Amino acid sequence: MRLTTKGRYAVTAMLDLALHQQDGVVTVADISHRQQISVAYLEQLFGRIRRVGLIESVRGPGGGYRLALPDSQIPLTRIVEAVNESISTTQCGGEPQNCCKGDGQQCLTHDLWEEMGDLIAGFLGSITLGDLVSRHMKKESVQGAPVRMQNRHTLRTATHDTA
Repeated sequence: MRLTTKGRYAVTAMLDLALHQQDGVVTVADISHRQQISVAYLEQLFGRIRRVGLIESVRGPGGGYRLALPDSQIPLTRIVEAVNESISTTQCGGEPQNCCKGDGQQCLTHDLWEEMGDLIAGFLGSITLGDLVSRHMKKESVQGAPVRMQNRHTLRTATHDTA
């Protein structure tokens, strides 16, 4: 599968934008700080996302970005595709001239990988940015605080201490 850091960061940055835009426009610097993604990389991603109409930029003092559509109308596949990511899971990317054996013939497992890619695309297409916002807000309300990852090293140490 070719869903790389670019696609994951694009979805992460868009979720951050959706979560914080109620306060007005959101700056790339703020997203960079919260998500630990470089400003230059975010600007590159947001440039692509803006060109397909998912976000709008506001120029000038106090400028930044905001969603161009309601978050409920932005499936995750649109975000991934906006940054030119492929959800193809075949080695050839679905291009017959690049097919697995190099001579236009499909490898034995081509259909398997193609079917898996279709399932992933369907999964990502069935989830909107609004769905992620709702999930995040629900998780925060249950925890009563911002969502934090637990340190795996701490968990391992605790497990060893009790054994």
